[in-house]
Formats: sequence, structure tokens, C-alpha cells
Amino acid sequence: MLISCVGLDAALLHYNWRCEPCDHSYTPEALRIARVVYVYFLAKMVELLDTVFFVLRKKDKQITFLHCYHHTTMAMISWAVVKYYPGGHCTFIGLINSFVHVIMYSYYLLAALGPQVQKFLWSKKYITTIQLVQFCIVFVHTSQLIFTDCGYPKWPVPLALPNIVFFYYLFTDFYNMAYKKEGTNTQRAPLENKSPDDNSNISETTQNIINGMVQRIKLD
Repeated sequence: MLISCVGLDAALLHYNWRCEPCDHSYTPEALRIARVVYVYFLAKMVELLDTVFFVLRKKDKQITFLHCYHHTTMAMISWAVVKYYPGGHCTFIGLINSFVHVIMYSYYLLAALGPQVQKFLWSKKYITTIQLVQFCIVFVHTSQLIFTDCGYPKWPVPLALPNIVFFYYLFTDFYNMAYKKEGTNTQRAPLENKSPDDNSNISETTQNIINGMVQRIKLD
């Protein structure tokens, strides 16, 4: 929440939505943004603890490709941003992602309160929809660097755009498997019990892609 509030303040008052250069100076505003970016990086590291908790609880089924790829990639990207460009155009990604996570973890907090609260939760699939919209917005926002020059480096663009598309594909695949088939199979578990970390929510196509990637790594 802190990241979202500070990021929103900076975005409304100082941010150029088309192309924002990175300020490497020691001005109060530049240092404030750098601190927020660093806190965002720490948040991504904390999210990696999900995997630790899954292992401790022996929830091996939840340690999926989507879970590991998403959390690992975000931690690596946020580390690179902190080290080389703690501010500028990419901060918008952290801003919108923080708002999405506020909504998502608020839902999980309510779900953790027990069945008496869970029966009132009906919006989980809309959280996934918000995540998909997030990827579309981030794709368009990042693409602007191709056509606009404000001093922010362009080399991350050919790396970021395919990754955003891949994220969108993985989450769309989860959405289709978890929710769209719900109406055709009354024996499936309630929506509140579904998770993008569940292997049963991965389609055969995605599983084939993962198997091919693993096989390629073994050959190398």
C-alpha cells in the first residue's frame, strides 16, 4: 500500500506518461523514488517466500511453472531496476503492479479468515482479469519507448515485451482452465479453492511448452 501511495503521488505530480528519464542525481525527489523502487524489490523478495511456505507445508502440487517463473522473474527484474535504473519509465510497472497486489492480497487475507468469510467471496476470477488488463497496459506503456526518446534506455524493450506476452499467455491459460470450464463441469471444486499455483489448472499446450523448455535445458 505504501508503494502504491508514494508511487501514485509521484506519477500525478512528476511523471511523464509517454517517456520518463531516470534521474540518477541526489535530489530529494530522485532519492525518494529510488527508495520506493528498493522497497518494491524487497516486496518481490518476500513474495518468493511463498515457495518456502509451500515446501514447509509439503504442498508440492502448488510449486508450478507459473508460480516459479512469475515470482523468480519479477525478483530478477526488480533487482536489475534497483541496481541500474532506480526510477524513470519503468516505475509505472511497479505502480500498477502494486495496486493489483493490494487487491489480490486483500482477497487472500479475507479468504484466510475461514469459511464464514469465504462464502461471501465471489470475485477471484475478476482478480485474474485485472492481472490480464495489467499486462495489456504495461505492454502499451513499455512499447512507447520504441517511438519516443527521452534518454531512458531502449535495450530492455525487446526483453520486456516478449516476457509480458508470455505472462499474459500463462495467466490466460490459467483463467480458461479454472473458470471458463466451470459451467460445463458441476463436479469441479468451488472457485475459491482454485489457484494459479495448481497444476490441474495448466492446459496440455502449456505443459508441452514447459516440457520442451526442460528438455532443451537438459540437452544444453
